[in-house]
Amino acid sequence: MDTGANEPTVFLIDDDPSVLKSLTRLLRSEHLRVEAFASAEAFLAECKFSAPGCLVLDLNLPGLDGLALQRRLRDAGSQLPIVFLTGEGDIPITVRALQAGAVDFLTKPVTATALLAAVKTGIERDTATRLATLAAGDLQQRFSRLTDREREVLYAVAAGKLNKQIAADLGIAEQTVKFHRARIMERTNAKTTAELMAMAATLGVSPHQSASRRD
Repeated sequence: MDTGANEPTVFLIDDDPSVLKSLTRLLRSEHLRVEAFASAEAFLAECKFSAPGCLVLDLNLPGLDGLALQRRLRDAGSQLPIVFLTGEGDIPITVRALQAGAVDFLTKPVTATALLAAVKTGIERDTATRLATLAAGDLQQRFSRLTDREREVLYAVAAGKLNKQIAADLGIAEQTVKFHRARIMERTNAKTTAELMAMAATLGVSPHQSASRRD
């Protein structure tokens, strides 16, 4: 089934056909897109881990179990939120799963209210993560427009230096520093210095990054 480019999908993985069927029916009754799998291997075979949505995952699967799949997805760079289902309450395992980023850990038989709430949280988390990634990509593109000299000036501005200090450090005229600052604002579409600093912080521009003096 085609998940579509943007529509979130709830991926169900459970080796019990009756559970898979009932949960699929429940989620679809809430107008959620659902894809069901009887094993972690079947899920991975279709490369679903990069799709938007949420994963509802049985902990005790034959073969690759729930925690192993969680590790596999994490190692692959997937941020797909996971809601774990288990037939037994196991506090140490629950703690491990949640520490590794699971949205929730629900004990079977799970109530409709609890499952739907967890899935909603998972989809919201995934949406927020993807929007943040897109925003960071846009910022990275803006900063890629900067020249080496403009980056040097930006690092100095991030360090809180005045124009005359930057000019002395770089061996250029103060008016040239002002010119570069104006170009930085233009290239990044920043309206204020505070907005520019927020962008730089998002991209990890350190105020301690120093520029080498140019002749």
